[in-house]
Amino acid sequence: MSKTAIIIYSDPKSGSEEALGRLFNGLFLAYELREKKRDVALIFQGAGTRWPADLARADHPAHGLYEAVKDVVAGVCGGCADVFGATEDVRKTGLKLDYEKAIPGTPGVLDVSSYIDQGYSVINF
Repeated sequence: MSKTAIIIYSDPKSGSEEALGRLFNGLFLAYELREKKRDVALIFQGAGTRWPADLARADHPAHGLYEAVKDVVAGVCGGCADVFGATEDVRKTGLKLDYEKAIPGTPGVLDVSSYIDQGYSVINF
């Protein structure tokens, strides 16, 4: 059985259709893989850490799809959320802020390399 880590980097603050399209396609891939009973981890990294607060709103166009895959969210990069001003909003969603990997100049980040070490294919949106 294949394992896939889907990382959302797109920035909702850009307000672009491209950013929303990247998010939507990442969520849709997570949905498809989950339906096929594959091991999938959805990660919010970089400016993508701003998405969870938006997705929690019932009026967001991707809210329903997000709710359908919320159980495969592996985490949100804590150091990234700090840099992009999303920390408090992420905490309000109840998602895990991950500071597991010490990186100079940060309080720690979600360790994407650990997914590679575990045999995950990594797909970026």
